[in-house]
Amino acid sequence: MAQPGLVLPTPSMQSQIHELAKTLPPPRVNMSYMKRSSLRQNTACDNCRSRKVKCHRIPGQEKCQHCLSKNYSCTHFVQQATSERKRNSTTARRSRNPSSVPIPLSPASSVGSSILSPITDNSIQNTSPYIMPSGPTLPLVVKYGFYPPITLDTPTRDVLSYLFAPPEDASSDPNLFNPGRSKSPYAAWGDQAVKLEDDVFKSELAFDLMEIYFQIVHSRLPLLNPTQFRNRLRTSLSSNPGTEKPLHPALVATVLAWGTKFSEHPLLIADRQCHNGQSLISKAMINRTRDLAEALKVHRIPNQDHVVIGLLVETLQSQNPDDPSAFHGFWLTAATRHLLDLQINHKSVAAQIPDTEARGTLIFAWWMACICDAYSSLYYRHKPVLDDDDYDIDFYTADPQLSSDGTAPSPREQLEFLGYYRAAHSLARTARQMSRQLWRPITDADGISFETLRTFASALRIWREKYLARVGVPKNYNAGWDFVTTVSCFASDAQYHVMWIVLFNALDEFGVKELNENDRSGSPPENVQNRGYIEDAMRRVGEEALNGALRIAALTSVLSANEYLKLDPAVVEFHIIAAGHLLARFGRPEVATCIDGLKQYSHSYEEAGEHAQDIRKTYEQVRNSGVDLNHMAALVKQIAAFPTTTTEPEILPGGHEPMSPSVLGSFQMNGMSNINGTGVLMDVDEESTAFVAAHKNEHTPSAFM
Repeated sequence: MAQPGLVLPTPSMQSQIHELAKTLPPPRVNMSYMKRSSLRQNTACDNCRSRKVKCHRIPGQEKCQHCLSKNYSCTHFVQQATSERKRNSTTARRSRNPSSVPIPLSPASSVGSSILSPITDNSIQNTSPYIMPSGPTLPLVVKYGFYPPITLDTPTRDVLSYLFAPPEDASSDPNLFNPGRSKSPYAAWGDQAVKLEDDVFKSELAFDLMEIYFQIVHSRLPLLNPTQFRNRLRTSLSSNPGTEKPLHPALVATVLAWGTKFSEHPLLIADRQCHNGQSLISKAMINRTRDLAEALKVHRIPNQDHVVIGLLVETLQSQNPDDPSAFHGFWLTAATRHLLDLQINHKSVAAQIPDTEARGTLIFAWWMACICDAYSSLYYRHKPVLDDDDYDIDFYTADPQLSSDGTAPSPREQLEFLGYYRAAHSLARTARQMSRQLWRPITDADGISFETLRTFASALRIWREKYLARVGVPKNYNAGWDFVTTVSCFASDAQYHVMWIVLFNALDEFGVKELNENDRSGSPPENVQNRGYIEDAMRRVGEEALNGALRIAALTSVLSANEYLKLDPAVVEFHIIAAGHLLARFGRPEVATCIDGLKQYSHSYEEAGEHAQDIRKTYEQVRNSGVDLNHMAALVKQIAAFPTTTTEPEILPGGHEPMSPSVLGSFQMNGMSNINGTGVLMDVDEESTAFVAAHKNEHTPSAFM
């Protein structure tokens, strides 16, 4: 019965309401709920998920943009496992008779294998959040790196399993592990790589690569304690590792990846023979080292290990700034910012670090980062991270003291005592100022002002008068020199001349501001005030740059003859490239020495061979069409013809006493390096070139055999 006062609609009214409803807009959808629901969808691929980046897939493409750019296999194992878990959970809730009836997973979630073992309702309720297949077809980044993740407590043996795992393209081959297939998953790395299936062989190879690192790289970058690192690695890989915390996984990876660049192990030799002198094992190790460092947030968390790893990883990579996989300058910047966060730039903080070893490492790392940040910014045309007033820390010096067994002090102590940092830092400050002035947009548009040119030329000459005689190559040699003394002197000498080459290139590219303004206005040349002084300064820069390039070519000849460039960790790479390009633009025949040196360099740095080809093309074009210069083209014709340097210089009259073979060998294998290929070049003047060349065919150091 109808309630009193309530009027029921008549049939005609109901019909009208029905027709009105047809004209009304559809009900509003809660878009915020839809967005939240879409965000909860598990659609990211495994690689993007592990790196916590947006997974962007263009319709019609099989891979997302990240996997496409990195050439990764774009897989969705986590998504499949999660979806399957949700489906199974829903089925379990809907089941009227919760019994032990098997509920198999779909073939898609088995990832290339048959249906997994039956899973009961009870097992579904107790399952982990992700049902990850355990087969070998998982991507390497999922199998070893992130699911479950490698942490700071991961045993070193597991880290080796990740580093020495088969190539990723082999791991993603669904037919690779069929019983009837005889080909090893390591076949792409040469016929010796099958030995990597043995865990004992992996450990032995790790020890070998570690020793190569300490023989070749550590003496140039003394950032680790060799005895401590060796003992901890042996303990970690022993049958009874004990309770001591393992070495940082990314640090282990970095040291071993460095070893693959220079090792003459039969495994690495076979790998290079299969790939035109290039090592695919080394490339894979470098990529995995970088991925591991990223996963462990080495670039985000400031501590001592992460500082060391950042400085070591940077120059481990390709030194070509146009190579997108090189992350050029990224790790150097990260290490520098870590040092700032740790306040090592404050003298008061650095002095209060209680652990002597840690204090020495961090202060040494500071000066490495500080100096290399300046040189890197100048060489590769980017803004330096540090300013002159960002630190007040004193130079860390220590008198070299012989140990109780009579051995020499460490390379770090000797370099500190020799005053290397003071001279290198002085030149680095000039490099930092040049970088901030030369690579500005206004300089690109207007040119370099004459006052700026005078300032830089004067600063370089002041440094030469103040430091070159003290840290450069002297006229009289001491046969008892150790390798640190020898290398630091040769390095400081060469670094000075490379600065002139960089200044010449900028001057040729941008010109002088006063001359550019006069030319644009159409005024006569004589209207420029002090034009004669300006052109004379430009000519002198050209002379200094050409002289520096010839000196670098002479040293490259000596290093190439001894095949030491195969074992050089990017110390002289930039310098040979810069000298080679300048000599090619001048049409100088000495460019052949730089080309040969870069070809030898390509043994460990592939991009060096590409630079050699570019230099050769430039030289051939200049020989056919003339000097390849811009603003300096007219002035270089006034430069006096330099005598052609030979690749076989002879001892000058009144030659010096020869250096002992051990010191000579050590000179080639040791010294200071830099981050990001920005280290100081070991160069010589005419006397020192002749001196080293006289011994260049002597016994090769045993460490290289």
